[in-house]
Amino acid sequence: MPSQPVPASESSGTDPAKRVLPSNPKAAAIVALAFTALLYLVELVDVVLPADLDQGGIHARDVSGLDGVLWAPVLHAGWGHLLSNTVPVLVFAFLAMAAGIGRWVLVTAIIWVLSGLGVWLIAPDDTVTVGASGVAFGWLAFLLVRGIFNRAVGQILVAVVLLGIWSGMLWGLLPGDPGVSWQGHLFGALSGVFAAWVVARMDKSRAGKAPAGGPGSLAV
Repeated sequence: MPSQPVPASESSGTDPAKRVLPSNPKAAAIVALAFTALLYLVELVDVVLPADLDQGGIHARDVSGLDGVLWAPVLHAGWGHLLSNTVPVLVFAFLAMAAGIGRWVLVTAIIWVLSGLGVWLIAPDDTVTVGASGVAFGWLAFLLVRGIFNRAVGQILVAVVLLGIWSGMLWGLLPGDPGVSWQGHLFGALSGVFAAWVVARMDKSRAGKAPAGGPGSLAV
């Protein structure tokens, strides 16, 4: 008797939701590098032109400055600030593309908007918050918990390694240096956990709606 066709994802034994590294590492690396290059380009423009772009950041509880939620992650308070964010941004962005660039865009959008709104709500009065660290914290939190939601051993092991390397970042979640936005870090991390939950729910819903293989069915 002819063997029954099964979905390609089952026959290959791979589940995109449980993947540890991007299926297309080259494309993921290009996206991560391009995003980081954008941060450097914006900072260069800010230095060269007397535009004071940092004022486009998040102005706490100022309705007129609420659009800073969109711009703050690409703005930095000097080269030192940007350099401190560069390696985490590159590594976390790359790893967060394990389920595909489209899924990464969704995760990033959730973190970007929710972390910015959190800063806008609770940052001190008369402060302007800039920097990609909130998004970086969100990606890190996403990477740390996605394996739990997906029940993926490989992802959990990667999370343990990341936590070991960047455990010092966790102190950034607590109030300390008045020049550092712990609010951005905290809401970035919370947004990353939420993004991981949303993605896990989407994957479970998709799996539940997938038709079972049967006679005459086609592999996909």
